[in-house]
Amino acid sequence: MPFPSKTISLIALSIGTVLGSTPAVAQVPPGRMLASQCAQCHGTNGQGPGFEELAGKSANDLYGDLREMKLRPVEGIMDRQARGYTDQQLRLIADYLSTVTPSGNAD
Repeated sequence: MPFPSKTISLIALSIGTVLGSTPAVAQVPPGRMLASQCAQCHGTNGQGPGFEELAGKSANDLYGDLREMKLRPVEGIMDRQARGYTDQQLRLIADYLSTVTPSGNAD
């Protein structure tokens, strides 16, 4: 026995409502996943506590510092960390951290 057209219309409307209200998948900012490595020392999203707070600093300054660390002789852990990324990845990290609001708890 076929469904009455009114029942089919209600089912279609219900499915459309459910599908239409499904939340969109959040877009992860470029560089965020790469910057997660920084959290070990600089806090989540570069917001401290720990070593220097990186959140909100100039993207160009951060990128320059990371490039310098990557290219200089190994002096410490940051030099080794920076070597693990391409220049494009370092730029993404710097750009991302520059957009994060500082915590206000900088050391």
